[in-house]
Amino acid sequence: MLQKPEPFVKPDMIFSVSDASALLKKVVETAFPEIRIRGELSQITRATSGHMYMTIKDANAAINAIIWRGTPVAFKLEEGTEVIITGRFTTYPARSNYQIIINSIEMAGVGAILKMLEMRKQKLAAEGLFDTSRKKTLPRFPQTIGVVTSPTGAAFQDIQNRLRERFPVHVLLYPATVQGATAANEVAAGIEYFNRMNNVDVIIVARGGGALEDLLPFSEEIVVRAAAASHIPLISGVGHEPDWMLIDFAADVRAPTPTGAAEMVVPTKLSLIQELDNLSHRLNTAFISQIGQIKRSLSNINIKSPKQILMEQHQRIDDLSRTMSLIIGTKVQSAHQKIELLSRFPNILENRFYTLNQSINHIGQMLNSLSYKNVLARGFAIVRNQDNQIISTIAETPASIEFADGIKKLI
Repeated sequence: MLQKPEPFVKPDMIFSVSDASALLKKVVETAFPEIRIRGELSQITRATSGHMYMTIKDANAAINAIIWRGTPVAFKLEEGTEVIITGRFTTYPARSNYQIIINSIEMAGVGAILKMLEMRKQKLAAEGLFDTSRKKTLPRFPQTIGVVTSPTGAAFQDIQNRLRERFPVHVLLYPATVQGATAANEVAAGIEYFNRMNNVDVIIVARGGGALEDLLPFSEEIVVRAAAASHIPLISGVGHEPDWMLIDFAADVRAPTPTGAAEMVVPTKLSLIQELDNLSHRLNTAFISQIGQIKRSLSNINIKSPKQILMEQHQRIDDLSRTMSLIIGTKVQSAHQKIELLSRFPNILENRFYTLNQSINHIGQMLNSLSYKNVLARGFAIVRNQDNQIISTIAETPASIEFADGIKKLI
């Protein structure tokens, strides 16, 4: 339970506004020379001066807060991040409000850090920075390896020792702090340096194990984006086996430790010797097999004498002559048959004309027998009206009568 301070201002005292503000400022700063507050960040803005202004809040209250330029911040400040801040209260008389000057800031526990990392991971994954299609293959025999890490840390020594044991290569170090407020920028700068200079075959970003908070620089966006943008194959060897930082998802290969990264980047001398022995054995076996096959092929070759080759050519010519004789004979016989058929063509035409003439005579006889003139010759007559239409009833008036030998007009 907080103790209520005793009042030290007498009721009859009169202050100017400036004096009252200064007195209040002194009281607040004296009462709260240092205080730790846990809450959620919101309304984060960075001024052109480099100072950062924000609000730390919970469900019931909010306090303005300031981080002066140059104050170390080990992670990126984001809306909704739960933090613990350490600082001192002061007042701002010009606006008649109070605020806290932050001296240090940290994540509020592992749960808050993991939540922040998951949100950032989802964001970067949505941009495609972790796609497998972006991954590059490590070179089989790199000549020069670039290492981004602390020159005084155990990670660099472990990498050098393991490379010397396995397959000595040239190593270039880009010194970078791997913990603290400047670590992320320095690591990203190291990756960009090797890509800009293009003086290495593969890059290793390494750091030994540590607390989750200590490894946070390797999950900063600036580092992840630099790793994803690298055109040189990049191995991430940060922390120990259980530690997964966001750079691991953007790297082309993730190693469980810095030592593991060195093992991945070069083969061992012994494995190379064994591989060469295996290749030599396979080449010898294939060569011996080819020689045996050639010998068998040569033994199966039957070389013919010139006389035999000449006789075979004569036989082939004789076969062609017989074939040509048969073909020509068949063609000549077919031509004779066609000529004979043409010689009978006039008789065929004469018979066709005779048959056609008989048919025409028969048709003429049929037409003559069907003519109405023959009917009139047997005593019949045709009666027509004035329109020359045939009539067949007494009611119609006849105009003419046609007989076999002519027409009699009645009107």
